[in-house]
Amino acid sequence: MGILDKFSLTGKVALVTGGAGLYGRQIVAALAEAGARTYMAARHLEPLEKLAAEHRAQGLDVRAMQFDQGDEASVLGLRDAILKESGRLDVLVNNAVLRPMKKGFRDDATNFAESMRVNATGLFVITRAFGDVMAEQGSGSIINIGSIQGMIGPDPTIYRGTSMSGWYPDYFFHKGAIINFTRFIASYYGAKGVRCNCLSPGGFRTDDHPEPFVRQYSDRTFLGRLANSTDLMGIIVFLASDASLYVTGTNIPVDGGYTAK
Repeated sequence: MGILDKFSLTGKVALVTGGAGLYGRQIVAALAEAGARTYMAARHLEPLEKLAAEHRAQGLDVRAMQFDQGDEASVLGLRDAILKESGRLDVLVNNAVLRPMKKGFRDDATNFAESMRVNATGLFVITRAFGDVMAEQGSGSIINIGSIQGMIGPDPTIYRGTSMSGWYPDYFFHKGAIINFTRFIASYYGAKGVRCNCLSPGGFRTDDHPEPFVRQYSDRTFLGRLANSTDLMGIIVFLASDASLYVTGTNIPVDGGYTAK
C-alpha cells in the first residue's frame, strides 16, 4: 500500500454529530470525499437531509439521521440504527455543541447546567456507546472537536469596537474538559485498537463578523486570517484514516498559530 492509499476511507463508515454547522459541513465533505459512508446526525433533521441530498447529487454516500445528544435513549437508538444499516462504525466525530448561555457569564445557572447535560454528559454517553462498538471491532478512530477556547483564556482585545464578547463560561469549561477526556478515552480504548484525538479549531470567518473583529483576530494569528470552509478537511481525513494509526491522545490546534503566538 502506497502512502496516499493510507489516507483513503473507502469501505469505512463514519458518523459526524452536528453535521450541518460551520465546521460540520466541511468535516462531512472531507470524510465522504475520502470514500467513507458518512452519517450526519443532529436534533433537527431537515437541514441535514438537504445537505445530505446535495452530497449525494455529487456521488457521495452521505446519510442524515436525527438524534438528541442530551438523551441517552436517543444516542443508543442512533447507534443501533447505524449498525443495523451498515454493520459497523469506523470513525466518530464528536462535533455537536449546544450554546444555551446567550447572556454569557451573567446567564442563569440552569442554562449552564443544560450546556453540561448535552456537551459534557452527552459527549460521554455517545463516546462510550460507539467506543464500545469500535472496541468490539478491534479498530476505530474517535475525533473530538474542541476549540482554542479550551486551551487559553478569552482575549477581550479582539472584540474591541464591536458588540461581541468571549464571556461564555460553559463553552470554555467543556472545551477545556474535552481535551483531557480525549486522553482518558485514548487510554481506555487503546488496547482495543481504538484511537482518540482532539482538534481545537480557531475562529471561523463568517459574513456577519464586524470588520474590527476580523482585523483584530487576524492580527492575533501567525497566518493573518480566520479559518475558512476547508481548513479542517485535511487533518480530519488524516486522523480518520490509517495514515495516523500511531497517533492517539493528542490535541491538535488548527488555528493559524493563534495559540502559539
